[in-house]
Amino acid sequence: MRIDIITVSPELIKSPFEFSIIKRAIDKNLVEVYFHDLRTYALNDYGKIDDYQFGGGAGMVLMIEPIDKCISKLKEERTYDEVIYMTPDAPTLNQQTANTLSLKENIIILCGHYKGVDQRVRDLYITREISIGDYVLSGGELGAAVLCDTIIRLIPGVLGDETSALTDSFQDNLLSPPVYTRPSEYKGLKVPDILLSGNFPKIEDWRNEQSFERTKKIRPDLLED
Repeated sequence: MRIDIITVSPELIKSPFEFSIIKRAIDKNLVEVYFHDLRTYALNDYGKIDDYQFGGGAGMVLMIEPIDKCISKLKEERTYDEVIYMTPDAPTLNQQTANTLSLKENIIILCGHYKGVDQRVRDLYITREISIGDYVLSGGELGAAVLCDTIIRLIPGVLGDETSALTDSFQDNLLSPPVYTRPSEYKGLKVPDILLSGNFPKIEDWRNEQSFERTKKIRPDLLED
């Protein structure tokens, strides 16, 4: 998989890709991630990439020309399955979306900034819009990092145990069951006996029951879906 990230602040987003699971995926050549500074495609020597919005109002808007130049250059080099725009006024990222995107080959992610991008960018180039929650960040960089993490960890070979991702919360619209490790007792708190029994069919039944009960208590909306 190849992911191209278009951003006003490349230094802001690079660090999450330099550690842990994502870095190992990159080092193993399971994914390629490239950062494109939008100011490289600025309209003048002063790095102009934004302007005041028509009709008045507070906040600057990213202009269409620099974005057009960047996306067009990338598309001349390869075919992209998705051009994604990170913005708060979009459908919220969920596990099903991450599963779908993890099967793609080439993805562009455009990070919003300031008041957003000229609407014509969204009309002409964007194939999917994603939000990471009902709140506003200074830019789409952190959201893009979250999206990439959710996608990359699902690529075969990235996790040590590939079945691990299949048992994560939200994979089947249920939260994960509680998990325990050594010691079996700590400050009077004991690990449930069933987990120490070695009876794996019953352990699986217990985990399913716990997942359902936790979901019912914490996120009943998932059961409605």
